[in-house]
Amino acid sequence: MIYIAAVVISSRRYKKWPLYRTFFWILGTVCTASAIIGPIANRAHMDFTAHMVGHLLLGMIAPILLVLAAPITLALRTLDVQSARRLSQVLKSWPLSILSNPITASALNIGGLWILYTTGVYGVMHHNALLHALVHFHVFLAGYLFTASMIYMDPAPHRFSFMFRAIVFTISLAGHDILSKYIFAHPPSGVTKAQAENGGMLMYYAGDAIDVALICILCYQWFKATRPKGSLAL
Repeated sequence: MIYIAAVVISSRRYKKWPLYRTFFWILGTVCTASAIIGPIANRAHMDFTAHMVGHLLLGMIAPILLVLAAPITLALRTLDVQSARRLSQVLKSWPLSILSNPITASALNIGGLWILYTTGVYGVMHHNALLHALVHFHVFLAGYLFTASMIYMDPAPHRFSFMFRAIVFTISLAGHDILSKYIFAHPPSGVTKAQAENGGMLMYYAGDAIDVALICILCYQWFKATRPKGSLAL
């Protein structure tokens, strides 16, 4: 609702906010909500495949959609001058420079998943409400940071080259795929072998399909940035 209100305010003050960005935000919000409440979330407590569907929604699909919605850009357009300057200062701060580094974001994203599925955390989280909430919060936030560090839709004071981001992304993709194969062969705590195999395959194939979308966006931005200025737009 805050995003929609900001769209209305921004469209009155400046050029109309792109409708597709609002659509991405709504769809991303739906994906996020579907992963934490409703039938998928309920079934995830007893079905690892359903849990993996939630992981893909919360940690991969929703972050891409929400990043494409450019919420920071919208906030800067909507806030008053003083508040917008404060937000800009936060974006330029050293903590954000560390978190927005593709290496840091990848470590939080992929590293967190390795800890979740190769230790006892996965088994414990289903018996501890606080840990369960923290894990979901981390999966979402780490996924968002990773996506935002790879494709720049919002102002990014601490930018990294396309080549650097592509290299880090490739390594992260390998880490995600290796983990899915590890899950297939070594079920997490409390997960049957059959469910681990189904969940591992879903993580591998669906995860790669989602990553292809991210790769396409990154490559398109790279193409636009390096294309001669005099060339015709496609």
